Amino acid sequence: MHVKAKKVALGGLLLAITVICMVLGSVIETSTLFLLAAASYFVGVIIREMGKKTGLAFYIAAVLLGLIICPNKFYVLSFAAMGFYILVVEIIFDFIGRIKGNKKVIFWGAKYLIFNLEYLPLVFGFRKILFGRELSPFLIAMVVLAGQVGIFIYDRAYEYFQSQIWNKIRGKVL
Repeated sequence: MHVKAKKVALGGLLLAITVICMVLGSVIETSTLFLLAAASYFVGVIIREMGKKTGLAFYIAAVLLGLIICPNKFYVLSFAAMGFYILVVEIIFDFIGRIKGNKKVIFWGAKYLIFNLEYLPLVFGFRKILFGRELSPFLIAMVVLAGQVGIFIYDRAYEYFQSQIWNKIRGKVL
């Protein structure tokens, strides 16, 4: 019973930190992307510590609380996209463990597929909302390329967070 209580308390604490990061992203405009990425990393922490179902519940709770509390709903939607990416990547990681073949290539291919299924419809479908005007094909290509580089950096930072930072904190918290 004690172990479950610790995990529930940890989940509540991480949910509070996640929502605080979303709110701070609205307040501290220069660090918005960093704070939203940090908030989304906690979705992965919950999945790895407590399972996929709890991770999905945590993700839904974070998005709903963000919509209620955060002043800038666009940042909540950005968090939702980042958190969804982490949620799906963690599920795919478990699935790929059972597949034969070059797992690293399959995993990275799946990551880029998931990202592009989220990113490309936004870039091409909502250009006027995102950019405020029509962009040339060259600039659109640069935005798409920047997204590919951005997801590589985001994913590497997530892997670093899980392997280095969370592993050090984990021993003290759990």
